[in-house]
Amino acid sequence: CIKGTIFDVAVDLRENSPSYLCWHGEVLDAERGNALLVPHGCAHGFQSLEDNVEVLYFSDQFYTQVYERTVNALDPRIGIVWPLPIAMISDKDRSAPCINDDFVPIRVTDVEMILCMSR
Repeated sequence: CIKGTIFDVAVDLRENSPSYLCWHGEVLDAERGNALLVPHGCAHGFQSLEDNVEVLYFSDQFYTQVYERTVNALDPRIGIVWPLPIAMISDKDRSAPCINDDFVPIRVTDVEMILCMSR
């Protein structure tokens, strides 16, 4: 977060991960300059905690829409505890499905999983 403050969240969607469907959230702010590393196979979202927030993303791969998946930020199965009520949300995120029995976890290689867990 390079301006303002956000609540940044990662949700583990990795098949066979010990933290599958668990989430982790951190308050990130420009003053502290902290960041959150989101491993392969994890969903990412954030909530602005103040007006006029700016967020900078880094990725180790180019964006490819065919691989994009969305998870509903209010999915009760995941149970993210957002610090503020959700006041605004994009149409895409609002219409994202909740996880059900048909949900297919994300497959990552054993090497990727070991690297993610060792960070």
